[in-house]
Amino acid sequence: MSAAQSGTDALGQTILEKISAHAEGDAAQIGMDTPLADLGIHSLELTEIIFDLEDAFGIEVEMNTSEAWENLETVRDIVEAVRKLVQAKA
Repeated sequence: MSAAQSGTDALGQTILEKISAHAEGDAAQIGMDTPLADLGIHSLELTEIIFDLEDAFGIEVEMNTSEAWENLETVRDIVEAVRKLVQAKA
């Protein structure tokens, strides 16, 4: 799915790609409003995604933040959380 199709910017597209690498099923069907549970992404996969995003964007997710991330429900939730961390770093 291209950035234009998903309605995301470069940051969102990168995150979609990272999530797709850990998702079950057809990665082309993943969009911003796709529930993480539908992708088979649970705590272990979410932790791996967080590590990938830290590396990709040079951010650090503090432990209490990652615990809060367990409440994220959709791809968009992760994109917005990363966007806030990236903007805070800038």
